[in-house]
Amino acid sequence: MDQLEAVLKELREFVAERDWEQFHDPKNLAMAIASEAGELLAEYRWVNNADSLKYMAVEANRNRVATEVGDIGITLLLFCECAGLNLIDVIRRKLAINRQNYPETLSRGRPDRPK
Repeated sequence: MDQLEAVLKELREFVAERDWEQFHDPKNLAMAIASEAGELLAEYRWVNNADSLKYMAVEANRNRVATEVGDIGITLLLFCECAGLNLIDVIRRKLAINRQNYPETLSRGRPDRPK
């Protein structure tokens, strides 16, 4: 069993033990992803762009950020499970689309979408 399957199994058990399946529909989980992403964003509120890497070098900050990333990851996996999506497959499909939309020759070093 790979690591992703192992963590999915653990998540399923965690949710079942608490009878939370009843709350896990695509809409509620999508809203939870957005909420958790907002909490991650809040960790960087008032941190200058130039200082964001220094911010991450402080262990307490790094731990808070890691906690929020964990919440996002858990909720995203639960959403994919509920919606019948394989996270690895959808990432690979989107990466293929991104390769077409952002060809290396036109995109290298540019933050915007090539025309």
